[in-house]
Amino acid sequence: MNKIIKILVTGSKGQLGSELKDIALHYSNINFIFADRSTLDISSEKDLNNFFEKEEINYCINTAAYTAVDKAETDKASAFLINATAVENLVKACRLNETKLIQISTDFVFDGKNTLPYKETDITNPLSVYGESKLRGEEFALNEMHTVIRTSWLYSCSYGNNFLKTMVRLGTERDELNIINDQRGTPTNAKDLAVAIMNIIVNNVNISGLYHFSNTGEASWFDFAKEIFHLAGISCITNPIPTTEYPTPAERPKYSVMDKTKIVQDFSIELIDWKESLKKCFKNNLL
Repeated sequence: MNKIIKILVTGSKGQLGSELKDIALHYSNINFIFADRSTLDISSEKDLNNFFEKEEINYCINTAAYTAVDKAETDKASAFLINATAVENLVKACRLNETKLIQISTDFVFDGKNTLPYKETDITNPLSVYGESKLRGEEFALNEMHTVIRTSWLYSCSYGNNFLKTMVRLGTERDELNIINDQRGTPTNAKDLAVAIMNIIVNNVNISGLYHFSNTGEASWFDFAKEIFHLAGISCITNPIPTTEYPTPAERPKYSVMDKTKIVQDFSIELIDWKESLKKCFKNNLL
């Protein structure tokens, strides 16, 4: 990629948006525009069209999302506005301005009844409003031949509120914690996803379709917490409990490990084991 290109990153103050901002410094031939809800309302079709016409965007990485999974059960309108309608608006703006959209989605589009890692061709069946709204956003993007990347259990070492930071805080505040042990997925470092997205853009002229990306391996939330406490040197008694002992408004998939074969084959993406990536957080003193 020799010519200067322009990339819009929406949701720039979130975990993934912030990680993209960090690595943007390594791409001298790319002009990045980082936008959050205060600078660009992606739920407004008019605002988006005006913005795209003015800026001549080549790629849009949409990391903006309504991620309050439990709150979405009683705030369906807001979840669908941000996770679906806003994506539809982005798709329309991209169509008018020949922009390529990369939409970030979630493992919550599955019902968790699989016993083997989910492939892109597997049937979706979201259990929650959040999952339903993200699936609708996927459909808008894929109908226009854009790119959708599903990820799972996303965390950032440096940004946002997430399971990693919550466990570090609670582990130092309490002597004992009960952690769910019958939901299995793959913790994913947002920095690894940011690097993968940029590698795909830089090394591939034509990109479209549905892909899965996460770190490798699998864990329960209990396993994840135990590894966090081990690496952080936190002495906190952890008790494995079933989901039934910690009911939430939104139902989670019991199993959401994803098969990453397609993204590796199509884009030569290098995957990192979730424990190794987590270890780098502590080694680099990012917490």
